[in-house]
Amino acid sequence: MIINTGMRTDIPAFYSEWFINRMRAGFVLVRNPYRSELITRYELNPELVDCIAFCTKNPAPMLKYLEELKAYHQYWFVTITPYGKEIEPNVPPKDKVMRDLIALSKAVGINSVGWRYDPIFIDNTYTIERHFADFEQMCKTLSGYTKVCVISFIDMYEKVKRNFPQAREVLQNERIEIGKKFAEIGGRYGIKIKACAEGAELSAYGVDCAGCMTRETFENAVGSRMNIPKRKSQRAQCNCVLGVDIGAYDTCGHFCRYCYANYNHENVRRNMRLHDPNSPLLVGQLNEGKVVHEAKQESWLDSQLTIF
Repeated sequence: MIINTGMRTDIPAFYSEWFINRMRAGFVLVRNPYRSELITRYELNPELVDCIAFCTKNPAPMLKYLEELKAYHQYWFVTITPYGKEIEPNVPPKDKVMRDLIALSKAVGINSVGWRYDPIFIDNTYTIERHFADFEQMCKTLSGYTKVCVISFIDMYEKVKRNFPQAREVLQNERIEIGKKFAEIGGRYGIKIKACAEGAELSAYGVDCAGCMTRETFENAVGSRMNIPKRKSQRAQCNCVLGVDIGAYDTCGHFCRYCYANYNHENVRRNMRLHDPNSPLLVGQLNEGKVVHEAKQESWLDSQLTIF
């Protein structure tokens, strides 16, 4: 099975101590995001967990723990965009995040690190031309340390409309222009461009539209074929492999204006105050009398087949 840490929050950036404590304890408790009284226990055992998937804007706090994670296969997505503090208030400087991605790639291997440049939006500051120039500069820096860059365009969820009212949808002609140019630039630096939940409209222009966290992604990371059960995504355009996510909504302190995982800042601040790095839950404690459901877990590795 795959343990995912990054679809609801940024665990490496804000909760790395908690995460490594859970790895040492050998289990984690996860609240259902829609029914908080439902709690599930997952064993963190390399015999059962085939890969841990991270998605972060700041891998630095987790780098010191990489030695302890060597028993597990890993796949990391590191998000690096051109946006400034007015859009991503608490994200570290881009140059530092790129250096950390390079350090991460050297530690876990190039097949275990991907770069995300998303969500893409356009305004008077972040014009299409600026995206082209900044993207190429980042490709120059990251070439040789990742083979893939995932792009997507801003989705106008209700949370996004409320927190980022100036944002607008990226039009089809703009999406095509960006996808085509990014594929061209990425090709020069050995970086394949993948689209996340954008359908197939960019496939004719050299963009891989098969998904960003696919079977191939994880098989390359673990070095083995995987028998992955089919699960339906909550997003119609998403073809990705869905593992178990151990994060929680309203807990990411980056406060990016385009964020879909935070309802509002006060919720985040409250949940961060309730966080205890020694608790089995990301937010709060396990109260007496709560019923914990034991998850059914099994390895998806095909022990008969390797891809190397």
